[in-house]
Amino acid sequence: MTGADVRPGVPTSTYRLQLRPGFGFAEARELVPYLRDLGVGALYLSPVLDATPGSTHGYDVTDPSRARPELGGEDERAALMAAAREAGLGVVVDIVPNHMSVEVPEANPWWWSVLTEGADSPYAGHFDIDWSRGRLLLPVLGDDADVAELRVEGDALVYYDHRFPIAPDTGDGTPQEVHDRQHYELVGWRRGNAELGYRRFFDITSLAAIRVEDPQVFDDAHREVLRWVTEGDVTGLRVDHPDGLADPGGYARQLRETAPDAWIVVEKILHPGEGLPASWPVEGTTGYDALREVSGVLLDPAGEAPLTALAERLGTPTDYAAVEEDARRMVTDRILVAEVHRIAALLRDVAPEPARTAVAETMIAFGVYRSYLPEGENTWAQAIERARTRRPDVEPALLALDDQVRAEPDGELATRIQQTSGMVVAKGTEDTTFYRYTRFAALTEVGGSPDDWGVDVEAFHGLAAAREAAQPATMTTLTTHDTKRSEDTRARTLVLAEVAEEVGEAVERWSAACGLDEPSLNLLAWQTLLGAWPISDERLSDYLLKAARESKLRTTWTEPDEAFETSVREWPARVRAAVGDEVEAFVQKLEAPGWTTSLSQKLLQLAGPGVPDVYQGTELWDLSLVDPDNRRPVDYSERRALLERFAGGWLPDVDASGAAKALLVHRTLTLRRDRPELFDGYRPLSADGPAAQHALASGRSDDLVAVVTRLPVGLERAGGWGDTALDLGDGSWRDALTGARVDGGRQPVARLLGRYPVALLVRD
Repeated sequence: MTGADVRPGVPTSTYRLQLRPGFGFAEARELVPYLRDLGVGALYLSPVLDATPGSTHGYDVTDPSRARPELGGEDERAALMAAAREAGLGVVVDIVPNHMSVEVPEANPWWWSVLTEGADSPYAGHFDIDWSRGRLLLPVLGDDADVAELRVEGDALVYYDHRFPIAPDTGDGTPQEVHDRQHYELVGWRRGNAELGYRRFFDITSLAAIRVEDPQVFDDAHREVLRWVTEGDVTGLRVDHPDGLADPGGYARQLRETAPDAWIVVEKILHPGEGLPASWPVEGTTGYDALREVSGVLLDPAGEAPLTALAERLGTPTDYAAVEEDARRMVTDRILVAEVHRIAALLRDVAPEPARTAVAETMIAFGVYRSYLPEGENTWAQAIERARTRRPDVEPALLALDDQVRAEPDGELATRIQQTSGMVVAKGTEDTTFYRYTRFAALTEVGGSPDDWGVDVEAFHGLAAAREAAQPATMTTLTTHDTKRSEDTRARTLVLAEVAEEVGEAVERWSAACGLDEPSLNLLAWQTLLGAWPISDERLSDYLLKAARESKLRTTWTEPDEAFETSVREWPARVRAAVGDEVEAFVQKLEAPGWTTSLSQKLLQLAGPGVPDVYQGTELWDLSLVDPDNRRPVDYSERRALLERFAGGWLPDVDASGAAKALLVHRTLTLRRDRPELFDGYRPLSADGPAAQHALASGRSDDLVAVVTRLPVGLERAGGWGDTALDLGDGSWRDALTGARVDGGRQPVARLLGRYPVALLVRD
């Protein structure tokens, strides 16, 4: 019995589809036969409940009581899930329990009711609103003076494309007089960060938090999805952003109680060494921890010193702790001001200013996204101690905060500061620091720790064995809708560490010719160009503009520097004119080792412990960047044609087509589905010989061995495998990728990896 069989809903693998208007339930249903033939265990869908009109991602849910009409509605939803069930596929649905979209008020019946009836609305308690402020502040106007632009149209107040309800018996008079009688107050959007009266998702005022800790709210938010689970249409649930919930552990327990047989994974970002709280009855995370480990073990440690030196010569910061602290403080001081004030007001017997400072410094000091008291007491204690060291001037306030939180771990102060610490970490680290600390872009990934240069082989095996022992049904991933770059872009970027000296010389020369006038963005731009080439000027400039705004150094989303942004937009064209031929020649040297690294990390993921997810389209090479670049349409006709050729025995070369990767994905997923008993257990294997460091091998059951190539540039420079060998054990073996037969015992790695740089060996 394999660990993946513990719960009925656990799939052998998943395949993520990003649904959107134009690619909804019907289009997904057409892919079911292909996904079955690919070997997929479960269809994994982005959020499918009703969302903001036109939404391309679905995380902005507006009505949890119905399947999204823009995706085809209930009938097409049911047809898709029935087709999946008939094909033997599970269905995993992404759910969003933390917040709802209020961008279009009339699209959200709960929010419309609150705006109409105020605190008397039956949904007033569904949102996390501070009603002590009086009227609900809505920062949606260009500025406060735009109240004069309001119009009354029927039973609504109208501001350009925005409509807001008019409470009964309040519609007489001028639009401004009508506005003054409502339960809400429309104000300039810039006031939102400092004066907002409701909890939001990060700094997005159009996403209002809901209170799923209330049993009624939980029921109302989950009733429809849980109906699908009960009726057998949905076999698994992916929980978005649990760190924003008041009680993530309580939520997980309630969800498990209502969906006892479902496979449940949570989008919990774990830092190195951090584990899920033991009390959460879920299968695991959505896999960013595995991503960090798989990419890390394929990173050349010799590249750290020269690439750090390059960053220093270019003027890019290399003190990660300092960059991160500065970025987080910017978040508490400028972006989440309203949240800090609301939390500080709960700290008893401390003056407002030291209370705010203590709250902000504690959240800045968190080593992980949040603590989960009382289980996370060590995390909390470490944050307090770090804050005391940094800010001894507010030590009394910090001690008072510590005392009150420890005394009342379920109190409002403890709850809110834990909810908000994850926002500070995510906005300060993932969304800001990762665009400022650009020493090596492949490490600036969700769940990553860019100051840690990779994972050594022994540690990698230990982490994989621990995953198999503790959470064999957790999800693993290499690419998601939220990753900063796709797995293949990341793989080629990893190769830069193997040619670090050459990279340094080239980037310095290119920067002198046509570099960007901001060091961090400049270094990121060259790495991105090398990792994602060939890439259109439009895609590259769109990415760099997003990166520049996220870094908040020279320009921001809300206060753009037009001159600087123009230079960023024009950069790709300048590069092609000045050094385009040189860049292309350099990329040609990276391509083959990049392909090898891509295949290696894919096999490590697909054959390793956990339930592997394949992000849409990444069964072929996919050189995408951060969203929305990674949500481009996928050509499935090409992928269907490849499966037909594989069925005829075709073994493609490792080349620009990516067909070799598709073969690897197909053969490994099919083996997981058809012979799950092979993927039970984990044992490291060691090669011996002159190139042993380049062979990474592991066994699952006694009858399955995966072998991949590490650091392919170094292997080539060393002259190849030589007499490096691996002991497979007795018996006869077959490579599941090629069908080739292999004798047991000590076998030359050159023979095992003669056709491809990876092998998946099954004992006959």
